[in-house]
Amino acid sequence: MLYISEIITESVSAAFSTCGYQDADVSVKISDRPDLCEYQCNSALPAAKKYSVNPMEIAEAVAGKLREEVIFEKVEALKPGFINMVMHPEFLKDHLKELAAESRLWAEGEKNPVKTVIDYGGANVAKPLHVGHLRSAVIGESLKRILRYAGNEVVADVHLGDWGLQMGLIIEQLREEQPGLPYFDENRTRPFPHEAPFTLEDLERMYPKASARSKEDEGFLKAAQETTLKLQEGYEPYREIWKHIMEISKKDLKRNYDALGVTFDLWKGESDAQPLIPDMIEDFKEQGIANLSQGALVIDVSEDGDTKEIPPCIIQKSDGAALYATSDLATIIDRKNELGAGDFVYVADKRQELHFTQVFRSARKAGLVEDSDRLEFIGFGTMNGKDGKPFKTRAGGVMRLEHLIEDIRSAVYDKITEGSDISGEELDDTTEKVALAALKYGDLSNQASRDYIFDIDRFTALEGNTGPYILYTAVRLKSILEKNTAAAGADVSRTDLGTPLTFKEKQLFLKAAQAPAALREAYEKRAPHVICRYVYELSDICNGFYHDTNILSESDEKLKCERLALITFIKDILVECLDLLGIEVPERM
Repeated sequence: MLYISEIITESVSAAFSTCGYQDADVSVKISDRPDLCEYQCNSALPAAKKYSVNPMEIAEAVAGKLREEVIFEKVEALKPGFINMVMHPEFLKDHLKELAAESRLWAEGEKNPVKTVIDYGGANVAKPLHVGHLRSAVIGESLKRILRYAGNEVVADVHLGDWGLQMGLIIEQLREEQPGLPYFDENRTRPFPHEAPFTLEDLERMYPKASARSKEDEGFLKAAQETTLKLQEGYEPYREIWKHIMEISKKDLKRNYDALGVTFDLWKGESDAQPLIPDMIEDFKEQGIANLSQGALVIDVSEDGDTKEIPPCIIQKSDGAALYATSDLATIIDRKNELGAGDFVYVADKRQELHFTQVFRSARKAGLVEDSDRLEFIGFGTMNGKDGKPFKTRAGGVMRLEHLIEDIRSAVYDKITEGSDISGEELDDTTEKVALAALKYGDLSNQASRDYIFDIDRFTALEGNTGPYILYTAVRLKSILEKNTAAAGADVSRTDLGTPLTFKEKQLFLKAAQAPAALREAYEKRAPHVICRYVYELSDICNGFYHDTNILSESDEKLKCERLALITFIKDILVECLDLLGIEVPERM
């Protein structure tokens, strides 16, 4: 079905054509002044220049034609050439009933769905998740849901950092602390110990210690680099240590991602692409696109029209070691060959934009992807503290993600227990859902590329543009419907909509009708914040309607049924949209 904006635009375009302005560039937008009109068209102004006619002459002629349309209740032409439109309540009723009859809001979805791999998470093994991992996980999870909702086949890959220098640093630190381990006995062969000689806590202690030392001790750094290279070349004792690290780290990472409500289809890492690298590099050489530069093998990715210098993409260091770009290119080959992907979406810190530009250009230059394949980088900004600097603990350190979640959970728990009789398991469930809503909505409501201030007090507030406010609206509607079901013994169908009678009721109809367009915009722009903006506006209008309108207390049974149908549909819209943000609605608050 057509969106309400499309129906209006078609009518206005037809009116322009009928009046003799077939080549006018017609656009319609939601009015900035809902007290004056609901939709407006300013296209008479540019058309006047094109046709050398007074804009009011065009606006009045077009408005006259539009008044003949049954979809409008009122159309006005105002100086200097604006066309203001008010929708007919009967048209709104019919349109919304048609939308409510659909199984989902954006029924048609992507016309040409593709196999999509979305790469987000980006966690490094042997390190705990910290606040810096929040945005990738939350934005990536929402985009995964939005892409699937549109009809694409989507595979989510966490793409672990499991093959870089941190592996060599940990192994060398382990050698220092436990030199007698069989992995460091050059004469030792299989079998190696089945159990890891270290714990998660040991890993979390060893890596920072080794990393700090590598910055001061060149000998230690060189040893770690050599160990990393031996690991990458397949040295079995180091591979056994690496397997222990992977097993312990994955278990902890899955626990943390589960707590955040974030899931992945694949738990692959940089290591999975390593077997493809030698042949890939040879192919690059044979094609003549990879050349030596100061001992390293590079691909020139500069292009005509670049406004700034794009350095060559280094794919092999002078010592033969691979880099992140090398692994990313081999991973594209893996995703193309094994998954048949046609759309590659990467969610990472916006400061990695140059890296992905180099990788994408290299992939296209080398023919790793088809011309029709889409390589897309979605860069996000920094989550900052109230001081405007990257978020830290009170002691000035990097906060672990699980501690951040616990802090926001504690704040939500205090607010819920202050004004509610919820207890026991229901209290735990509600606290969990509201806390994650506060955290995720606080992040997603900002445009991904922008930095934002993390403020627990603001994010957990029950009023304003917050996750808890949206949840409270949905829970309130669910409560009204449950009370009606208990009294009437039957649910209300959301298609039993009546004609909007009041200003606020009509505003609610209008906003509900805009849901499909909001979801399409979020999909096309890869922008969860569009959904956040929409559900906040819908919730705000809905709460105004609720306060000013009799629903359960309405004496006219037909009118009550129609209003219950309306809030049933509004509740369903909120639940459907929130699910795309990775947010669940509790039973009570």
